[in-house]
Amino acid sequence: MMKLYFARNTRATRPRWLLEELGVPYELVPVDVLQREHKSPEYLRIHPMGSMPALEDDGQPIFESAAILLHVADKYLEQGFAPPLGSPERAEYYQWMFFCMSTMEPPLSAFSAHSRYLPEEQQVVGEAERGRRRFTDIARMLESRLQGRTYLVGERFTAADVVMTSILEWGGSMGLLEDFPALRAYVERHLARPAARRALE
Repeated sequence: MMKLYFARNTRATRPRWLLEELGVPYELVPVDVLQREHKSPEYLRIHPMGSMPALEDDGQPIFESAAILLHVADKYLEQGFAPPLGSPERAEYYQWMFFCMSTMEPPLSAFSAHSRYLPEEQQVVGEAERGRRRFTDIARMLESRLQGRTYLVGERFTAADVVMTSILEWGGSMGLLEDFPALRAYVERHLARPAARRALE
């Protein structure tokens, strides 16, 4: 059975959401980050940076939320949460998974850190605004992409929608989606899925 090391309000909700969508058995291992359990020697053997999330599959540790999603979706490829190998949709799926992690998250992280989470003396002047402008440019492009579309890739829900919804929801929670109705509708639609509600409960 797979083990998912989990803390609420972290990227660990992404693999939990996909596991709930799949309906496969897994063990949820709570990690109390407030008590710094993620920095314990036991957890560092699973994730050497002590971050969330991590998964063990038959004793093999895997970390980074998108990597876990790619692995789990392929492990149960017949369920359709990843497009078929070698298909045009598969290439697009990879594109959006990497786009989410390498292009979308960094400016959002910068905005979040330098506008609210870092102590004021550690905030760098201009970093929050640069992150906001970059994320707004990305959101504008995605608003056009998702206008009239239900899913990010093809005609069905995939692991790429899990990541995209998660990041957009984070941006929305900081007031960055107010000018993007298609993105707000996309997030609302997917967070209403029963598996998403279970993952976020």
